[in-house]
Amino acid sequence: MTTEIIVTKESEKETLRNLYSLYLHDLSFYSNALEPNEVGLFEFDAFHLIWQKDGITPYFIKVNGQLAGFFLLLSAPLMTKVDYCINDFFLFNQYRGKGIGEEALDLLFENHQGTYFVEQLKRNERAVYYWKKIFNRYGFSYEEKEEVKDGEECVGQFFQVRLAPTN
Repeated sequence: MTTEIIVTKESEKETLRNLYSLYLHDLSFYSNALEPNEVGLFEFDAFHLIWQKDGITPYFIKVNGQLAGFFLLLSAPLMTKVDYCINDFFLFNQYRGKGIGEEALDLLFENHQGTYFVEQLKRNERAVYYWKKIFNRYGFSYEEKEEVKDGEECVGQFFQVRLAPTN
């Protein structure tokens, strides 16, 4: 299987909006704050800012040319304490547990080295475990902090991506 990450174009925003609804539906299992709208979709309230604000880059994750998921990469000027934040990382169920997420992160880390921050809802133990597995896989040390944001308990990790050159 060939995994690739591709910057999402504004002309593809409806596809990304659909993926966001699925992502937020999954996340609603861990959050009482997420509710579907009047037509049954979960909406990201700041979705319109993705292509309007500097420092937000949406990526599609594709496997053998087929859409498999997405993530947002946040950077300067939005990020001031770290170089990057991986936000809203999502894969369709059929691609989970098969190394696709790790392959997507391999591609991201090869091209975007620096300091990172990721955050999960504390109740989403699967996501917390996933990121700790990633840190272990790469040998990344990380600093963890817990806080309450908008009434939700969150756990976040700061880590450094410095990959050795490959020959």
